[in-house]
Amino acid sequence: MKKALICLALLLSFATQATADDDKTIVVGVTPFPHKDIMLIAKPLLEKDGYSLEIKEFADYIQPNVALAEKHLTANFFQHIPYLENMNAERKLGLAWVAKVHIEPLGLYSKKIKSLDELKKGDMVAVPSDPTNGARALRLLEKHGLLTLKPGALVTARDVLENPRGLKLMELEAAQLPRTLVDVTASVINTNFASEAGLIPSRDAIIIEGEDSPYVNVVVVREAEKDSPAVKALVKAVNSPEVREYIVKELEPKGIVPAF
Repeated sequence: MKKALICLALLLSFATQATADDDKTIVVGVTPFPHKDIMLIAKPLLEKDGYSLEIKEFADYIQPNVALAEKHLTANFFQHIPYLENMNAERKLGLAWVAKVHIEPLGLYSKKIKSLDELKKGDMVAVPSDPTNGARALRLLEKHGLLTLKPGALVTARDVLENPRGLKLMELEAAQLPRTLVDVTASVINTNFASEAGLIPSRDAIIIEGEDSPYVNVVVVREAEKDSPAVKALVKAVNSPEVREYIVKELEPKGIVPAF
């Protein structure tokens, strides 16, 4: 009996220690570039505050939010605020952003043309298929006189009122867009996927969003945990002078700008 009690006490001790260790481990879901790169800068800063950072990579824009809502992650870092708001509305995920980090301007890229003047009737232009980035891409085309769209936040290709050049719009998953450049006339691509494909927005984009873009990339957590010590430590790290310096020196030449 005594031996059983000792074993039980040891098990409880290990369980308590595991819980304590888990409280000091922050698991963040990211897409590869530049989110993983930025988190690697934040990692030693979190270690100074007593936290271990575990980075998990995702290849799409859906699973990081699902994994966070299901408590497989402490936070994620891959999305802008309009995308988060739309996902929350559609899926009732109960997520909230806690830190603005950077802006990734959306740009139009092509391997076949060098300027908008070269676009002609029937040319295929690919845009992201998810609601927020799709609308964002269409608004970029509208801003440069290629389309006229209905009013509204989440417009799609079906909301085109005028298409004076007779462009054909193709909606594809955002991660696939760089690979479409050989098949279409031009693609509107998110900066992270463009950079992974070796494209530099400031050099290669035919047109690009300005710094006034509302699509700020943010760190997201579960609403109920946004004031937890671990989340506060994460916010401090990603909004640190070290992270800002990294974005300015390493990422601004690629078109990515700090948002804090």
